[in-house]
Parts: sequence; C-alpha cells; structure tokens
Amino acid sequence: MNEEHAQAAADIAEVEAANTAFYEALERGDHEDLSRRWLPGEDLTVSCVHPGWPVLTGRGEVLRSYALIMANTEYIQFFLTDVNIAMTGDTALVTCTENILSGGPAEEGNALGPLVGQLVVATNVFRRTDDGWKLWSHHGSPVLTESDEDDEEEPPS
Repeated sequence: MNEEHAQAAADIAEVEAANTAFYEALERGDHEDLSRRWLPGEDLTVSCVHPGWPVLTGRGEVLRSYALIMANTEYIQFFLTDVNIAMTGDTALVTCTENILSGGPAEEGNALGPLVGQLVVATNVFRRTDDGWKLWSHHGSPVLTESDEDDEEEPPS
C-alpha cells in the first residue's frame, strides 16, 4: 500500500471513529461531549435536520435541539448499518442507516416508558480541523416500513 492509500485509509478510520463518537455521546446524553463533536466557529453554516423537523441552522440552534431531545428521551440506542464514507479533501460524507431504539419518560410505576424502534437514513458531513473531524451537517430522514405503507392504504372504518 503506497503512502497516499495509507493516509486515505487512516482518514476514513478517523471519520468513522468521529461518526461513532457522535452517536455514543447522544446515547449517553452527554451534551458537552456532543457539542465538542460539532464544527466550532460556524455559527451560521452548521445545519441539522431531525426526522420530521424543519432545517435548523446555526451551531446554537442545532445544539439546543439536541439538549431538547436529550431532556425528553430517557433511553436511546443507535445500531448503525450500511455505513459508507466518501471523502474529498478536508470534507467527509458519511451515509448510514440509524436503527434506533428509544424510550420516553416513565409511565406510572415503570422505570422507563415503552421502547419504540425507528429506522432513519442519515447523512453526516464532517470537516477536518486541527482538532480532528467535526460535524458540519446532519440530516436524518425516516424510512417508511411496509407496515407504515399498509396502514396508509387501509380504508377508514
């Protein structure tokens, strides 16, 4: 393997680690760590689209959205599949499927509310900085499952 290929492989491994660390911070509810994962000094260009939400623009608005999600989610776990990384220069594009298991606030007498599964396809754009790879943009779109489509086709009763 020549030096160029070795560097590309190292970059891809670093981007994959940065992507994984982003989801791990979210799972732990660690807003401080999650904030460090986003591109600093990009108050106007950072963007995020959560499934079903409008586009959020600006680092502050994006980080507030994660604080809100963390405050209202007792449990969340991501199983990432179909991870693909493409790079050009100091920008990396990660596409993946987020297989999400989450639970809301507890119901009476329970430690945790009912668990809900959800499939989301995500695109995460990273930029290389002196402090490693940082998220520049996240976009998540829900995946309709066959049962979702079946529900829509049933006649009203």
